[in-house]
Amino acid sequence: MRTSSTPGIWLPIFAGLCASLVSIGLARFAYTPLIPALIQAQWFSAGDVVYLGAANLVGYLIGALLGRPLAQRWGNRTALRLMMLAVTAAFLACAWPLSVSWFFGWRLLSGIAGGAIMVLVAATVLPHVPASRKGLASGAIFLGIGLGIAGSGTIVPPLLSLGLQATWLGLSALALLLTALSWFGWPADSATPMAANADSTAEPTPPGVYLLFAQYAFMAAGLVPAMVFLVDYVARGLGAGAHVGAMVWVMYGLGAIVGPVSYGFLADQLGARIGIRVVLVVQAITLGLLSIADSFLALALLAVILGSFPPGIVPLALARVHELVPTHHRQQIAWSRATVSFATFQALAGFAYSALFNATGGHHALLFVIAGGAIVVALLLEQALRWLPSSIETRCGAN
Repeated sequence: MRTSSTPGIWLPIFAGLCASLVSIGLARFAYTPLIPALIQAQWFSAGDVVYLGAANLVGYLIGALLGRPLAQRWGNRTALRLMMLAVTAAFLACAWPLSVSWFFGWRLLSGIAGGAIMVLVAATVLPHVPASRKGLASGAIFLGIGLGIAGSGTIVPPLLSLGLQATWLGLSALALLLTALSWFGWPADSATPMAANADSTAEPTPPGVYLLFAQYAFMAAGLVPAMVFLVDYVARGLGAGAHVGAMVWVMYGLGAIVGPVSYGFLADQLGARIGIRVVLVVQAITLGLLSIADSFLALALLAVILGSFPPGIVPLALARVHELVPTHHRQQIAWSRATVSFATFQALAGFAYSALFNATGGHHALLFVIAGGAIVVALLLEQALRWLPSSIETRCGAN
């Protein structure tokens, strides 16, 4: 494994941060504060707007499956650059609501780029980072997600005052700027081909890895309602208006900034397995409270906690993969599969929640209760390790 000098590692980390900011932080989360405006401006019907939000989640699954093949074809660095350009183009195209299918296609493409980047970004940057700094580097890379969420809450409202088309054009310009700033920051692709260690895939996969895949899948199902419907819940469901909804989304974004660092700290201090357990308990309680909260103070506090979850579980799950899988190549494979598991349930949940939302006439609280149930299932799956034979428990890397 080749590592860079201490000053030199920060440019690849910055490139990784920009990639996660553009492809997840903005491409996915900037859509949430746009939902009320898209409905009120009658670009699309309320039902179509919700389904268009799910298009990005479907694309994320496709991108998670395509990430490694794209890297094998073009190399990690070129693939990452192309995916950031794809997000930029998608923002630009969404400035013209020609049809639902047009909008769906571009939202789908932005999701594909996000999934591919999520699979490739850590594998591209972390091999060039000294072992003593990998935790910090991982948190910094995925901090881009939180910055994108917070940025969407602060940038989108002023842009909306100029109109919806100007908002999409502004997001495209920002994505293009970040793509340009990160263009030369990506490290050179490793000279060792990805297939060089293919024989390592013949080694048995620890059962704990499959348990993590299942947990990660239910975590994905649990984060979708707040991620997609929180602003609409505050603005329309509670009748507080778009301005208050945007303020709550900013609090969600503040939580997202804190999430990667705080969850990484949990992994360092308690171990990733116990860290996951603690986080799941807190999130399940928070989602239950969100379904009954109506004051701004309560909503703001809950939004901070909920906002920490989507970006925070990424470095936490990655740390768990590193605990369970010994070699770098097998860690890449396991992380790719974990991302696919996450993306699959996220996409299915996106459409399921959208269908339920429309079928119930916009019953937000029910969605949050179901999301809390998904988190409880993930927590109960974690407890399954206690029932495994001790020899398997050891192989799972139990703490």
